[in-house]
Amino acid sequence: MTSNFDVFEIRAFTTREMLPGWRHACLKVLLRCQPVRWSITRHLSSTAVCLAATPKSLRMEEFPCEVIRNFSIIAHIDHGKSTLADRLLELTGTIQTKSTGINQQVLDKLKVERERGITVKAQTASMIHMAHGKQHLLNLIDTPGHVDFAWEVSRSLAACQGALLLVDASQGVQAQSISVFHIAKERGLKIIPVLTKPERMAAQLQSTFGIDPSEILHISAKTGQGVEAVLRAIVDRIPPPSGNINSPLKAFMFDSLYDRYRGVISLVSIQDGIIQKGDRIASCHTRKKYEITEVGVMHPEEVPTSSLQPGQVGYIACNMKESSEAHIGDTLHRVGVLVDPMPGFQPSKAMVYAGVFPVDSNDFIKLEESIKRLTLTDRSVTIQRESSTALGQGCRLGFLGTLHMDVFRQRLEDEYDANIIITAPTVPYKVVYKDKTVMISNPTEFPDTSDTSSKVKQVQEPVVNASIIVPEEYMGEMMNLCFAHRAENLDHRYLDSGSTLEASARAILTCTLPLSEIVTDFFDQLKSRSSGYASFDYEDGGYKASDLAKMVFLLNGKPVDALALIVHRSAQHEVGRKWVKKLHKVIPRQLFEVPIQAAVGKKIIARETLSAMRADVTAGLYGGTYTIRSPIFYAAHEISRIGHYERKMKHLENQKESKRKMKRIGSVDLPQDAFFDILSTKSK
Repeated sequence: MTSNFDVFEIRAFTTREMLPGWRHACLKVLLRCQPVRWSITRHLSSTAVCLAATPKSLRMEEFPCEVIRNFSIIAHIDHGKSTLADRLLELTGTIQTKSTGINQQVLDKLKVERERGITVKAQTASMIHMAHGKQHLLNLIDTPGHVDFAWEVSRSLAACQGALLLVDASQGVQAQSISVFHIAKERGLKIIPVLTKPERMAAQLQSTFGIDPSEILHISAKTGQGVEAVLRAIVDRIPPPSGNINSPLKAFMFDSLYDRYRGVISLVSIQDGIIQKGDRIASCHTRKKYEITEVGVMHPEEVPTSSLQPGQVGYIACNMKESSEAHIGDTLHRVGVLVDPMPGFQPSKAMVYAGVFPVDSNDFIKLEESIKRLTLTDRSVTIQRESSTALGQGCRLGFLGTLHMDVFRQRLEDEYDANIIITAPTVPYKVVYKDKTVMISNPTEFPDTSDTSSKVKQVQEPVVNASIIVPEEYMGEMMNLCFAHRAENLDHRYLDSGSTLEASARAILTCTLPLSEIVTDFFDQLKSRSSGYASFDYEDGGYKASDLAKMVFLLNGKPVDALALIVHRSAQHEVGRKWVKKLHKVIPRQLFEVPIQAAVGKKIIARETLSAMRADVTAGLYGGTYTIRSPIFYAAHEISRIGHYERKMKHLENQKESKRKMKRIGSVDLPQDAFFDILSTKSK
């Protein structure tokens, strides 16, 4: 730090109660506009983040390709990736080291990320580090660590030339680390292995990834021990990006975020050329044209710059109003100067679908607006309006996976105070007719395959290539779990010998699984049967023909569309029995008998009967207590008893007839709380 700048400190409490949104916006304007160096301390929930003093702007022309390093951190969930990022930001002076305590999860800005300890939205941070007598620009392009966000991981790695492979020695190599490692190797990234403390995992890294043990860095991200060596390795081992400042502009868009005042902010990696404020650019994918209103770098907050040069990573604002216009993986170029787009661009593909309905049907407009606002910051969610006779108006959303769905639900509840019901998750099926092929994700639209008039030739379901890493003693349980979920091509190999006293041998189990089998309770059973030691990862395996059927549930002979399921015929009886028992517990009793049935096609495969509420219509037929016991009394009582019996039977017959009439014309309304109880539990 130099003394050429006056240093001011503004303590901005950005909790919802202590700092209104307008004041935070004013502070951001001050940060960009004041010709001084600022130090801002932001209190986010329980964590304080100290942003280091940064100059008004950075001279990006001082950082040619030779001194730029673009890298990412590959790590499984809860292996210390955010902690290592905090230490790197501190050592490079990007954020200030706190006088008391330590910075925690600086790049995890969402509430759900801090609560769950996962990275949901990838962040980018530029750091300036002095090495070999030169200022180097280190761009950390963060990536999520969960299998659901593999699409976002691949886009982020496309902007990097190297990656830190971080492994927590107490947990060892996990399945998702292996998956991302292979993606990085396919893209030719230089891998720097980083191991937290114990030496015994070095052999596992060597056997799993083929890494030379001498290249492994041993650190403690929490205390900062050995992190300086990580910075040296980034500079020395990771190759600089290539690019020509005199070539036409080519910018790779690898992420985007939304600002309510400026619209879509795109994060880009400059491949060739230079981009400045006022330039007119166009998208290779949409062909739409925009004018650049602001360029800058994330340091780690937005810091405007005069330009972005080849090899550099930063953000651009260009008055893009809709997030649907920002396609991750797109290539941007200057208007009138065409370039070849970056290879491998593919739009995100939803893997799991679910219906989202408000608990109070009058809140639909508010819910729809909340979903649209939230998708401005989560481009991978697909939206389609849906109507249900049982639940009313709602939206059918497509997600990257079940965790993605759960995170989206939590963000709706936390950020928009939404009270919602989510239907059972489904996957997209491919229905092959004699003359066409249709993709179906809503069970209510699934055809009756047993009906020959439907002209269905074949039904295909999505499958995944799954990997499970588990200690040797749980191998049998994992195999049973896989076979119970229709696994095929099961194979395994050992990752290490387990010769040390501290750990047993670990094996990797590979198989092909239907995607529909892992969107229910597969993860829960995986953790339960392995005592939490197993890790799971999967990748898209295409489609495969399968014997599937649509299961509907009938209440008093009338179908409930919101509860429709698509099941494999081998499991239809088991699933049907479980669901009708569940319905029997939550449906309130009616004044008439209600049959609860599970049907596949025209065949009833499971049934429970909900008994009617019965009023005692004979209660008024009996008199009080007699105290006289004479022969005349007993004779009269006998005559009266016969009369009472006839009147009793008449009342009961009238009651039966009324109940039969009710059953014919009556309807069973499933209350919203019953739907919530049913759909909040696992379906299998």
